[in-house]
Amino acid sequence: MGSFDKALDKELFKETVEIGDQKLTVGKYSYNEGVKKVQISRQRKSEEGSEYPWKFAKLGRMTIEEVEAVIPILDKALHA
Repeated sequence: MGSFDKALDKELFKETVEIGDQKLTVGKYSYNEGVKKVQISRQRKSEEGSEYPWKFAKLGRMTIEEVEAVIPILDKALHA
């Protein structure tokens, strides 16, 4: 199996929504002109004074508020 080549990974759509101290990002990608796939990622605010203001976190379960915020973005990604 070959290694991942970032140059072949095309971002077709990306939108982020902030909810409290975290943000959820919905992205649509195609690797090497292949099947289009959707990714949802979560980031949380880092502690004060941290070099990086956001850090990635496990998506896991989502609150109803998060789902309600992400559904319209998923619809946009579907049609992008």
